[in-house]
Amino acid sequence: MSPVIAPAALPSASTLAPVAVVQKAKPAPYGWTLYIVRSGDTLGAIADRRGTTTGALVARNKLRHGGHQLAIGQRLWIPKSAGQAGAEAAHARAVRAARAAAIRRATYVVRSGDTLGGIAARRGVSLAALLKANHLSTRSVLQVGQKVRIPGSSAASTHRPTAKASKARTTSRTTTTRYRVRSGDTLGAIATRTRTPLASLYAWNRLGPRSIIHPGQTIKVRRTVAVARVARTSIYTVRSGDTLSGIAVRHRTTMAALLKTNHLANANHLVVGQHLRVPARRASTASSANTFAGRTYPSTTVNAASRNRSTLAHSRVPTRSQTRAMIVATARRHGVDPRLALAIGWQESGWNQRQVSVANAIGVMQVIPSSGQWASEMAGRRLNLLNTQDNITAGVVILRSLTRSASSLDQAIAGYYQGLYSVQHHGMYADTKGYVRAVKAHRARF
Repeated sequence: MSPVIAPAALPSASTLAPVAVVQKAKPAPYGWTLYIVRSGDTLGAIADRRGTTTGALVARNKLRHGGHQLAIGQRLWIPKSAGQAGAEAAHARAVRAARAAAIRRATYVVRSGDTLGGIAARRGVSLAALLKANHLSTRSVLQVGQKVRIPGSSAASTHRPTAKASKARTTSRTTTTRYRVRSGDTLGAIATRTRTPLASLYAWNRLGPRSIIHPGQTIKVRRTVAVARVARTSIYTVRSGDTLSGIAVRHRTTMAALLKTNHLANANHLVVGQHLRVPARRASTASSANTFAGRTYPSTTVNAASRNRSTLAHSRVPTRSQTRAMIVATARRHGVDPRLALAIGWQESGWNQRQVSVANAIGVMQVIPSSGQWASEMAGRRLNLLNTQDNITAGVVILRSLTRSASSLDQAIAGYYQGLYSVQHHGMYADTKGYVRAVKAHRARF
């Protein structure tokens, strides 16, 4: 018989050499985004372009047959590129900076001497809205340190400026300076903001009551050397349901001032159609053309925004009702809630394609150029943000990506303003919460 050869002894676990553990890289370090399959695409080519593996794409999209059968127009979840993530972050920063001044803070801490009417006037909301938001009444007593919720600002009432003004209580020597017209400006508003008599504004700039001004245009306004305390008034026409206290709050004045200005004995005898003289609000001086919401932008950005603003000022754009219809149709085409798209568009620009911010956020959906490139990739074609339809498409596909990547509607809305990555990792900032509330309120109306 052949000798039996004993098997070699197996090494014990204690004698095994240590094995290095390789940490598996995340397949999508910047998150996922949707991609539309084009002619000639293969899963391997898409994986190579995005720095991932076919296995990761198959698993994320639950593909059958290993993803060997892709169809043109098929939608795939693919990893976001670093460039896309950077564009989204840049978009969020620009929009947040451009909107920060317009979003009201969520709460107000009561200080000594505060009244509900004074808080409402200071924060630009109606007294009725403030009472309703806090479940208070006109007889409620405020405590120092108490937190009062501030609702969204109410729409400004329509009033007709009057050319009459009282004489200056002190004289002042004035020279002129240049003011750059911003989107939404009117000659009356500029005159009030810069404390320039409207007649002087017309004379210095060879303008008249029917003259049209454009964003980016520069006009002469008053530069005050010695400040003069000039009391100006506007005319307000009483409407059904108006009260003197409500009118005072809307125009940031006091009932006492209204009673005195209009020589009224009491506040209980208002008549619909009656004209009231309303003391004008204290106006702020014009700010630097490079600064908005406390942030100063580089001249290259401001100059690009100025060029885009000038181009749009001389271009034909759809009416507001036409723009609304375009938003609805585009949202439906891309599977986005039309009411949400309308609300974002309204909050961003009031459905105004000519709106261009200092940060160069353009058009109806206020999209900056880098985000426009990201949107173009998602849309599968180059989008021109100066074109109303392309601008709406850019905003809608960005919104589509956010709603599909976010864990909630609130998070998606916040992502449009603050950036989804920032929201997911740092939470919503106070002004972002105000933005979300405003958008949701618009959505409910639409």
